[in-house]
Amino acid sequence: MTQQEQESEPPTTESVISQPSATELKVLPHRQYQTTDSLSPQSVLPSPLDQFRLWFKQAVESNKVTEPEAISLSTSTSSGIPSARMVLFKQLDSRGFIFFTNYTSRKSREIEENPWAAMVFYWKEIHRSVRVLGRVEKVSEEQSYEYFKSRPVGSQLGAWASKQSSIVGEGEVVNRLDKLEERFGAEVPLPDFWGGWRVVPTEVEFWSGKPSRLHDRVRYLRVEGSPDDNPQWTIDRLAP
Repeated sequence: MTQQEQESEPPTTESVISQPSATELKVLPHRQYQTTDSLSPQSVLPSPLDQFRLWFKQAVESNKVTEPEAISLSTSTSSGIPSARMVLFKQLDSRGFIFFTNYTSRKSREIEENPWAAMVFYWKEIHRSVRVLGRVEKVSEEQSYEYFKSRPVGSQLGAWASKQSSIVGEGEVVNRLDKLEERFGAEVPLPDFWGGWRVVPTEVEFWSGKPSRLHDRVRYLRVEGSPDDNPQWTIDRLAP
């Protein structure tokens, strides 16, 4: 059996890691990435937003990707100290990628200081990934309200109950939730500290996994000075 054939086999719990000592942990070779399509500057759509719509639809319709909307979101302070966390992508419009959160959370405070962010979608089951870099702006209150009212009542109350990223005592959030449920019932208003952020991309990369780590990578770069509502893009292949 060749090394490539060995790496293409599904990993077992015993073969994923090696622990030579109490302080060391090593990740062993695992299965090869394999996508059947060929990703190139010639095969993608002219707009990265249109290409993303196509890929996201395919990820959903594959019935393999458990949570295609899950993203790693990275922000940083004004002095450049980064932080990352998993959030849920919720909307794509003509300007960019939208997620919703508490405006007093750590991520929001950092965006206020430094209005740039990076996002990564990783669809392991179909060996694809999308990376986004862009400026961040607030969505309109109307757009935040529309999404907020589409959430289950429990999630609406949860937005009020959680002072996100703050230190809390045991049971504090649950107690606050009970009081809010009595206060609002089923008609929960939009909190003034909660809403959407939009990442307006200046760079988008599509990644397609291939054997031997020779992955396909296609990057869109926004042409400097092109408008947010009708951006122009250069499209290049990147080395794996």
